Amino acid sequence: MASIGHVAIGMAAGRLYARRDRDRKAIAFRMFALSAASLLPDADVISFELGIPYEAPFGHRGASHSIIAALLLGALAGLIGAWQAIDRTRARSRGARVGVLTALVVLTHGPLDAMTDGGRGVALLWPFDSERIFFPWTPIPVSPIGIHFLSREGLAVARFELLAFAPFFLYALWPRRVSGGG
Repeated sequence: MASIGHVAIGMAAGRLYARRDRDRKAIAFRMFALSAASLLPDADVISFELGIPYEAPFGHRGASHSIIAALLLGALAGLIGAWQAIDRTRARSRGARVGVLTALVVLTHGPLDAMTDGGRGVALLWPFDSERIFFPWTPIPVSPIGIHFLSREGLAVARFELLAFAPFFLYALWPRRVSGGG
């Protein structure tokens, strides 16, 4: 899967988190941060440069795409969110909101990749099971990796994802209604 769908999920989650916020910079930051979190499992492409085989536990679409990795990243984000809270009395609830939303956003990465029509599967259940899986339904075309994304095939994947994830982009980017009041 190209990164476009992952970014769309992160942007929509950022908008959802900031639904009552009027500060455009804060909203944009949340969209950016959750999009980055959504993309984070794909940092494992560095494994190719390190000589780690694709199908190894720490290869591409391995441990970083697992449910456990999403939960750990969510917990870390929650701790950071609580630590950064200005109001100490609300730190715990802010941390919980940030942590749960981050975990959910990262958790979407593996299943979306398991819905692609190529690659070698996703290690969703690592470390309990290292088997790489695909879902029975694989409607998302797999994206070429790296510079190959700029090929005709890569652009076709990008076009598909822009259409498939358009509702998420629309939700994230639709102009906010500013409520009046006195």
